Amino acid sequence: MVNIFKIMIIGILICAWSCTVYGQDVTREQIKGLDEQVQEIKSDVLAIAAELNLLEEKLLYPSHTQISIFLSLAEGEKFRLDSVDIQLGAKPVAHHLYTFKELEALQMGGVQRIYTGNIMTGEHTVQVSIGGMTTGGNTFERSESFKIQKDVGPSIVEITLNHQGITFKNR
Repeated sequence: MVNIFKIMIIGILICAWSCTVYGQDVTREQIKGLDEQVQEIKSDVLAIAAELNLLEEKLLYPSHTQISIFLSLAEGEKFRLDSVDIQLGAKPVAHHLYTFKELEALQMGGVQRIYTGNIMTGEHTVQVSIGGMTTGGNTFERSESFKIQKDVGPSIVEITLNHQGITFKNR
C-alpha cells in the first residue's frame, strides 16, 4: 500500500517537473489531460483505501469469532447519559463519555456501535455500567450483568438503556 502511494507521488512529481521544464510547449489541453489523470489517480487511491479498510476489518474481526455491541436509548427517554462502561468476561472492553451531540443523537433514535471484537464460542458474561443524571437533576448509576451464548458466526448484542434499567438482546 505504501509503495503504491510512493509510486503515485513520484509519478505526479515527474509530471509536474516535466511541465515546468517544458512550460512553453505545454498546451491547455495537455494541462487539462494531466488534471484528469490526477483526478483518476485520486479516485483510484480512495477506492483502494476503502477496499483495504474492508479487508483489514475482515482480518482483525473474522466473522466466526466476531461480536459487536450496539447501544441505544429507549424511545422517549430524556435522562442525561454521562458514561457507559462495558466488560466482557472480566475484561473492560469499552468506556465512553457522552457529549451533548452524542446524547442528542441517541435521544433521537440513534444507535451507537460501542464495541467490536473477537471472542471464542461459548457462554460469556457482559456487564454494563451506566452513569448519568435524571430529569430532576439527581445523579444515578446502574450496573447489570447478562449472559450471552456465542455461536459460530458473527454475534450482535443490543443494549437498550432506560430510566428503569438496562435491557439486553443477543442476536
